[in-house]
Amino acid sequence: MAGLVDFKNEEEVKEFLDNLGIEYSYQCHREKDADGCHRLADYFESIKRDFEASAKLLKFNCEQNDHSESCYKLGAYHITGKGGLPADLQAAYNCFLKSCLKGGKKSIDACHNVALLAQEGRMNDGKADVRVARDYYTKACDGKFSASCFNLSAMYMEGSPGFPKDMTRALHFAEKACELGHIWGCANASRMCKLGDGVKKDDAKAETLKNRAKDLHEKEKGAKEITFGM
Repeated sequence: MAGLVDFKNEEEVKEFLDNLGIEYSYQCHREKDADGCHRLADYFESIKRDFEASAKLLKFNCEQNDHSESCYKLGAYHITGKGGLPADLQAAYNCFLKSCLKGGKKSIDACHNVALLAQEGRMNDGKADVRVARDYYTKACDGKFSASCFNLSAMYMEGSPGFPKDMTRALHFAEKACELGHIWGCANASRMCKLGDGVKKDDAKAETLKNRAKDLHEKEKGAKEITFGM
């Protein structure tokens, strides 16, 4: 695919995309390249809009090649039953777990999804498993996934059977979520410090955290306005 493509020329664009599909197919089927298979699945999904072909490739690449990103996306397909796959939360959980443990670009997102499904009891016969949720939220939080840090904080704040309330840890994870840019992490940490809710009362720290929440809110609002303006 040498040379520049004139993206205003419909024929050139079509030829470029067709050649792209051939290249990815060669990488996947002839070179046995797992990354090439994942690119081919993305090609079927985004260019050809053939979700069934994409689902088959994702399933193959996850099960046969242990490809983390393919396992993650296959899990997402199973959530809604995309590409002709059955909507199956247990299958989705297994895919996310495999991606989480394998490592890769989407592994931290996958760990968060494992925790969510475990906490909500969306698998394992509908029984919530707070310990599994805690472990995988912790793994994702350690990987700087702010929502996992916030959810951990909420779990420790509320407590549950077999999972004792611990406000010190609740504050720790709320602050970590705040550091990672989670507005409600900042707000909850500020409230705990202001009220001395199970932790040492600290008005100065509460004010700092509150201002951090306000700054994040303003940045978020500004980003939305810029996007809308475009």
